[in-house]
Amino acid sequence: MAVLERIHLAIISEVERQGSLTAAASQLNLTQSALSHAIRKLEDQIGVDVWRREGRSLLPTQAGEYLLAVANRLLPQFSHAEERLRQFSQGERGKLRIGMECHPCYQWLLKIVAPYLDEWPKVEVDVRQKFQFGGIGALFGHEIDMLVTPDPLYKPGLRFTPVFDYEQVLVVGPRHPLRGAEYVEPHQLAEETLITYPVAIDRLDIYTQFLMPAGIHPRQHRPIETTDIMLLMVAHGRGVAALPRWLVEENAASFDVSAVRLGRAGVPKQIFLGLREADAGIDYMRAFIELAATAG
Repeated sequence: MAVLERIHLAIISEVERQGSLTAAASQLNLTQSALSHAIRKLEDQIGVDVWRREGRSLLPTQAGEYLLAVANRLLPQFSHAEERLRQFSQGERGKLRIGMECHPCYQWLLKIVAPYLDEWPKVEVDVRQKFQFGGIGALFGHEIDMLVTPDPLYKPGLRFTPVFDYEQVLVVGPRHPLRGAEYVEPHQLAEETLITYPVAIDRLDIYTQFLMPAGIHPRQHRPIETTDIMLLMVAHGRGVAALPRWLVEENAASFDVSAVRLGRAGVPKQIFLGLREADAGIDYMRAFIELAATAG
């Protein structure tokens, strides 16, 4: 019977990451001979090859692709368990890894993290934005412990708590004809360059809740990753943007931009904190959510 061990998953993952046996062996503190022997033994036991060679490239077979998916799912859970056990053994409180699915939320998050660090000095805090399988997958895969998102996906085993209400608005520059308007209609953006964060259109509220229901698309869509650059472009007449009202108001004086409501009723939104239900009773995680709700 084949015995699949953690080292096999680590090798599969590292070879995929490094692109060669030699580099993977170096990262895993193994000799190339030992690494090759471990995989050859596994292949003999399971009766199928894990890799195939194409020229100088080493590519996973169908079985290798499956093992790689297993490795990407399980290795973070192993690491998380080991870290948690190490904390228990050393009397530490724990570590809170926060994932961000909300590009403009960093300034808001800083206002939560600063007092939290003072209240919970034995808790380490880490903030991450890139995940192997998206924010929900990162929660299930133990890559992160908490997810900041405006778009909760309710699944068994996860819990989401609303902590902050805000309004999504259009941002315009000082000489834009819509500046000072009470609200904007979708057709008024048909000839605009719309600047947004680099997020899929089906996850952008200005599209899903404002433009697409009216059958409108802007003349040009320009993704920009940094909030300051986005606001700078708007201030210099290079387009309009969609951002939370609170973020526009905090930066209005610095960039000479202003907010216009999206439609007569506006586009209301909420920020949610999501976590695994199994972790809902952990005191330092519960305290973070309570602090976020208070600050919000």
